Amino acid sequence: MERLFQRHDDYLRVTPTDYVRDFMKKVNWDSRLVCIKGPKGVGKSTLLRQRIKMNYDEGDRHILYCSADSVYFSNHTLLDTAEEFVKIGGTHIFIDEIHKYENWSPEIKEIYDLYPQLHIVLSGSSLLALKIGLADLSRRMLQYDMPGLSFREYLHMERGLDLPAATLPELLDNPAGFCIRVRERCNPLEHFSGYIQKGYYPFYFEDKVAYAPRVENVVNYTIDTELTSQCGVDVANTRKIRALMQVIAGMVPFEVDIAKMSRNLGLQRLTLLQYLKHLEDAGLVKRLFSNLLTTSDLQKPDKILLDNPNLLYALCPTIPETGTVRETFFCNQLASSGHVVEYGGMKTADFRIDGKYVIEVGGKDKGYSQIDKTENGYIAADGIDSAVFRKIPLWAFGFLY
Repeated sequence: MERLFQRHDDYLRVTPTDYVRDFMKKVNWDSRLVCIKGPKGVGKSTLLRQRIKMNYDEGDRHILYCSADSVYFSNHTLLDTAEEFVKIGGTHIFIDEIHKYENWSPEIKEIYDLYPQLHIVLSGSSLLALKIGLADLSRRMLQYDMPGLSFREYLHMERGLDLPAATLPELLDNPAGFCIRVRERCNPLEHFSGYIQKGYYPFYFEDKVAYAPRVENVVNYTIDTELTSQCGVDVANTRKIRALMQVIAGMVPFEVDIAKMSRNLGLQRLTLLQYLKHLEDAGLVKRLFSNLLTTSDLQKPDKILLDNPNLLYALCPTIPETGTVRETFFCNQLASSGHVVEYGGMKTADFRIDGKYVIEVGGKDKGYSQIDKTENGYIAADGIDSAVFRKIPLWAFGFLY
């Protein structure tokens, strides 16, 4: 146990608290069992350590932070560790990378049932949902999905700008006023391309030079380790999945030809659809459907995008297609802020949001033809800094969280 406390102290010592994401306020830390899920690299470990560092005294042994991939757990179980911790008065245990501990869910359930005085916070892969149900933890556990940085958060970390977030109804109700308030503080267009290329994963601010290789490492780790260990993906097919990611990165934003992709990659249609579902669950791609109410898990998606535009720049062998970059940014920021994003269709606007708004994404000269007969239709236009009528700057949708 002393070894764990030593590592706890070491981790907290190097954890910065100069910027804490607003996501911290969304979590009900008083709950007995909390799980924070998210793709690799979005800042889950930092969030847990900041929570401890900012709310408990240094050296407080009622609190323990540990990582489930620690060598300590090669000859200690979670259950034994919790028992020993409670015996010395422990009240809060934070377990990072929980997905790296084999068969973790039954032990967490037993800890929860045996020690009602103990608060448990877990963090791990986006794929944790696959395991949570196995031990009937879903009724006991509060789950949160943590995204990468929004454009607004990137501006705070890159330029020190503390700008307020806006809800989607607030933005759509008075886009001109919102843009004026932001432009009084900065020129968003000046920083937008930087965010698009390198601003989604917080580790950019640790080493800006090595950012692109680290993004590639996120993709490779997710495919080679998480998909194979948690989804049962055949190791022999990981190369084909990486090729699939590159195919998606190079696609123009039109409807998907699954049959052609299947032939080119040498994968059965059903296998390809399963892999796309796994990649979405892991936070690497976004599948879009025209009607989510009638969609099954293995249905052919109407459109496929990478999860965020930084992946495009890391994986695309050439400069990514501009339309794909725009749509990827828009879809990511809306989905990351909790909105339901559906495919709008070839003859209407690009996206339907929350079943209510239709939004066409394009350049600064984009016309109103696809939304002119729609009451709640808007254009998200790249390359403009102010809103005009229902044409709203694309960057403004990066302020939703």
